[in-house]
Amino acid sequence: MATLITKLFSSIVFVFLIQNTYCYDPTWESLDSRPLPTWYDEAKLGIFIHWGVFSVPSYSSEWFWWNWQGQPTPAIIEFMAANYRPDFTYADFGKEFTTEFFVPSQWAQMFQNSGAKYIVFVSKHHEGYTNWPSKYSFNWNSMDVGSNRDIVGELMNATRGLTDLRFGLYHSLFEWFHPLYLADKSTGFQTQKFVDQKTLPELYEIVNNYKPDVVWSDGDWEAPDTYWRAKEFLAWLYTDSPVKDTVVVNDRWGINISCHHGGVYTCGDRYNPGVLQKHKWVNAMTIDKYSWGFRRNARLADYLTIEELLQTFVITVSCGGNMLMNVGPPSHGHITPIYEERLLQMGSWLKINGDGIYSSKPWSFQNDTLTKNVWYTAKNSSAGTNVYAFIFDWPSTPVLSLALPQTSLATTVTLLGYEGNFSFKTRQPTGIDILIPSIAINKMPCLWVWVFKITAVDN
Repeated sequence: MATLITKLFSSIVFVFLIQNTYCYDPTWESLDSRPLPTWYDEAKLGIFIHWGVFSVPSYSSEWFWWNWQGQPTPAIIEFMAANYRPDFTYADFGKEFTTEFFVPSQWAQMFQNSGAKYIVFVSKHHEGYTNWPSKYSFNWNSMDVGSNRDIVGELMNATRGLTDLRFGLYHSLFEWFHPLYLADKSTGFQTQKFVDQKTLPELYEIVNNYKPDVVWSDGDWEAPDTYWRAKEFLAWLYTDSPVKDTVVVNDRWGINISCHHGGVYTCGDRYNPGVLQKHKWVNAMTIDKYSWGFRRNARLADYLTIEELLQTFVITVSCGGNMLMNVGPPSHGHITPIYEERLLQMGSWLKINGDGIYSSKPWSFQNDTLTKNVWYTAKNSSAGTNVYAFIFDWPSTPVLSLALPQTSLATTVTLLGYEGNFSFKTRQPTGIDILIPSIAINKMPCLWVWVFKITAVDN
C-alpha cells in the first residue's frame, strides 16, 4: 500500500512539473512568444562594461585590431609605427592586460551607487579573448594570458554577493581573425566548424558556469541565424538552462534578425527613436561619444555631460525603453574619475526621482505639445493614473503650462524631493498650469531634470 501511494504521489508531482514547464521550439514563432521576465522592464537602467585586450592600446576604439590589420586606417598604422617595434603583434598586447587595480567589490559598489539594476559585462569581444578561463579559447583567455584571473567569475561573485544588481554577459558570436570562422566564411557559411567548436560551446559554458540574467549577443551581421544555430540555442536557454525563467536576450542572432526577433530589440547601437515602440527595446549607448572601450586620448568634450545623459535616459524610458549605459575601464582596472562621476551623478538623481523611473510605464503621450523638453512616464495607483512630467529646463516664469494632463478632483501636484503640494489651475479643454513658488537654490531637490508628479489624472 505504501509503495502504491509513493508511486501515485510521484506521478502527480511529475504531471505538475510537466504542466508548469513550457517547452520552446527552435522557431522564431515559438521563441518570440516567450514573455519578457518582468524584472527587466522594471529595472530601466543597466551598466554596460567593455573591457578586454583592446583596453591595452586604448587608442581609437575597441575595434583597434580590425582597424589595424583587418581594414587598416592611417591613424592606427601611424600609431603602431611610432610606438611599437615592427614585429609587434596584437597577441603581444595580451600579456599587458594585467588588471592590477581591478577590485571587483569596488566596481560592484560603484555600479550599485549609479542607481542601475543590472550590469552587462563583455565576456568576449570580436578579438576572441575571453575574460574567463574558457576551455574553448586556449592560450587566449584571462587565466592563461595577462591577468591570470577569472575576471567574469570575480565580478559575478562581487555583484551577487555585495549588491542586488542582476548580472549579465555580452558575448560576440564571431571573431575577426579566427581560422575556423574565416574558413566557414569562405564557403559562404555552408560549413559550421566555428559555431560547433567555438561559439556554441562558449555560450553553453558561460550560461552553465555563471548563470547570467542577460545574454547579450553581438557579431551577428555577416551570417544568417541558421549558421549560428541561434534558434536551437535560444530554445535550450528558454526551456532547459539554469536561467530559463529569468534570462533576457537581445536581438542580434543573425542577418536581418535585429529589430525583428529575439527578446529585447536593440535595432543598432545608441538606438533612441524618440517615439513609443510596440516592442520592448533598449538604448545601448556610451558615455564616451566615440568609443565603447577606454581611450587614453579622449578629450573632456568627448564625454556626455550628466544633463545629456539624463535627457537621453528620460526620453528612452518615456518611449518604453531601457538604457544600457556603457563605461570603458583602462587595462589596469581602475575606473577613471570621469566615469565614476557620471555614475554617481546618475545615482544621486535617481535617489530623488526614481519614483518616476523604476517600474513606470509609457503614458498615453510621451512629450508635451505646449512646453518643449517635457517628457512623461506613468504609474497606476488606487486613485487612478499618476503622471510624471520630466522638465529639462526649469521654468523661467512662475507658471509651468502643460497641455496634456487632464486633472480630476483628486489631482495633486508635487515636485519629487521637495516637501508640500503645488497649487495649479486646470486648463481647458485639457492641461494644467502649475504655479511655481520661489525656491531657494539650496532647497532645490536636484541640479538637473526636475520631476513633477501629477496624481489621479483622467487620461
